Amino acid sequence: MTTAAPSGDFQAKLARYADLLVRTGVNLQPGGRVRIAAPVEATELTRLTARAAYRAGATDVRVVYTDPHLDLALYEDGTDAAVTFLPDWVAQEREAMVADGYAMISIVGEDPSLLAGVNPERVAARSKAQAQALKAVSEAIGGMHVNWTVAAIATPAWAARVYPQLSETEAVARLWDDIFTTTRVNHDDPVAAWAAHTSQLRRLGELLNAKQYAAVHLRSGLGTDLTVGLAANHVWMGGGETAKTGIYAVPNLPTDEVFTAPHRDRVDGWAVASKPLSVRGQLVEGIRVRFEQGRAVEVTATRGQDTLERLIGTDEGAAHLGEIALVPASAPVAQTGTLFLNTLFDENAASHIALGRCYPTNVVGGEDDATLAAAGGNDSLIHVDWMIGTPDMDVDGVTAAGEREPLMRSGEWVI
Repeated sequence: MTTAAPSGDFQAKLARYADLLVRTGVNLQPGGRVRIAAPVEATELTRLTARAAYRAGATDVRVVYTDPHLDLALYEDGTDAAVTFLPDWVAQEREAMVADGYAMISIVGEDPSLLAGVNPERVAARSKAQAQALKAVSEAIGGMHVNWTVAAIATPAWAARVYPQLSETEAVARLWDDIFTTTRVNHDDPVAAWAAHTSQLRRLGELLNAKQYAAVHLRSGLGTDLTVGLAANHVWMGGGETAKTGIYAVPNLPTDEVFTAPHRDRVDGWAVASKPLSVRGQLVEGIRVRFEQGRAVEVTATRGQDTLERLIGTDEGAAHLGEIALVPASAPVAQTGTLFLNTLFDENAASHIALGRCYPTNVVGGEDDATLAAAGGNDSLIHVDWMIGTPDMDVDGVTAAGEREPLMRSGEWVI
């Protein structure tokens, strides 16, 4: 299925995009194996990506197509038992692929409001059951046991939500243009452009790692006034990561964040969302959360509060933070002026925090559970990013002695 006018220029960019997913996203090596998960609308991009993988020397390409309307059918017509059922072999297959070193490419493009009319209790129950069943897989991917990446396709349903004032054809074309712009596919050599970009993000991470701040303090005109204590021996990362396979990959396309692990018990103050959160097929807007000694103790939203409360109630760790990420207001995603209603993009337009599980790679020795816990790393079944950054945001690094050093002013890096 093609989701944009089949012009020669579009086809050339789509082929470059597929090549980018393979060569930069997962950096597939000769003899490698890859799993591609994609919506049913993405058949053309998926086929191009498979071809790019075989050209790179892949020995196996496995494809799984997804259809969120089947989820909608389950929630609306399925029994309670069906909602929480997941065959054991689903997790076993994914675990076996991780053990065999399969690279993972995920292509997204869901309608952010598809499940808006569904009982949030059923969505929460399904999400928790899936998270429990796939916990080992999620931890392995979060710990970079394999090289993986997430990218997007411009589906008509998503495009209609992003650009409701445009016709379907115009909306899809506009969204594709935004995707190609923010992923640097519009460059003559996207792979080279990404190499330069990730090098700069790594440099920012190195500067912050040399400081080993005790905390960062974020302030915005919207009302965010948040002190995020950082885990002991924390590691700032950005751009890409080297997987346990020894392969350097870029997990998110696009990406403009530099991020690390908070200390689960040392977060205090107010966090106010600067963008809506699309989660579990629903939109949550107007989020305001007050943290005290690391825990979310006051939680409100102007829309979707039930969804937010159930999210935070998933388990004990869901009310604590697992990530703090800094993103400049001048990032390419922000410069599009588009509210994507998709975390992959919106989190790369604004500094953000994440409720739930931290990444073990953000703590020295974090692959050891005891070391991660002792450092203050958080554990949970969820990891949900939401945006608090604004063009007027100031961010300071706070030393162990309490001294403040500017990191961002008016939404831009000053280091």
